[in-house]
Amino acid sequence: MSRRGMTVGELARRSGVSVRTLHHYETVGLLMPAGRTEAGYRLYDDADVVRLHQIRSLRQLVFGLEQVRELLDGKGFSPLQVIELHIAQLRQQIDGQQRLSVRLEGIAATLRAAAQVSVDELLTTMEERTRMESYYTPEQLAELQERGRQLGEDGLRRAEADWQQLIDEVRAEMERGTDPASERVKALASRWQALVEAFTGGNPEIGSSLQRMWQQDETIHGFDTAEMRKLGGYIAQASAGATPEA
Repeated sequence: MSRRGMTVGELARRSGVSVRTLHHYETVGLLMPAGRTEAGYRLYDDADVVRLHQIRSLRQLVFGLEQVRELLDGKGFSPLQVIELHIAQLRQQIDGQQRLSVRLEGIAATLRAAAQVSVDELLTTMEERTRMESYYTPEQLAELQERGRQLGEDGLRRAEADWQQLIDEVRAEMERGTDPASERVKALASRWQALVEAFTGGNPEIGSSLQRMWQQDETIHGFDTAEMRKLGGYIAQASAGATPEA
């Protein structure tokens, strides 16, 4: 910028903000030019350019013009705070885009796996993914999705069948009143842990997200989570070698 300052046309061209918008900012007292030429043309200095950048950043954060003015004119509000607010918003946008990408990849995988997918099946898939997105981060979902790709459709069906068979066996032992410290139940506990490890890949963060999902949702993949928590508690006693309380 030259020492004489920048005209409204120059500032508009270099900042991408229209002359009309700059005039409006002046009208509402948001951005006042530092001075004027003898002919009355507006001139903007370095501080004006910094303030314009702050205005644009705050506007992108969906602040109204009055809110922007209050923020910028308030004591202790610095350019760094504007940048940090903008960074926080960008991170939220990136996270949202990552979640959308993972969701679309999952739907695409469903469509590739079958020649035709009914609307009900597609909606069910989308609902399931939306629910999982409330518990797992985009990175965790991508990791789970990659593991699913590696297993393939047959592997996923085997895993579901293994879970169902194990649940049935654990339920039967619990209903019989089998001591969880028995070798039979301990063997079931080992199988339970192996299936959990296969799902989480040994990632403790995915394990924590899975645990939170089991605690808060009523059903997961068709399983009653209340029953699963009860069975899981029985298995936990087996893993610890404890006996059930009277």
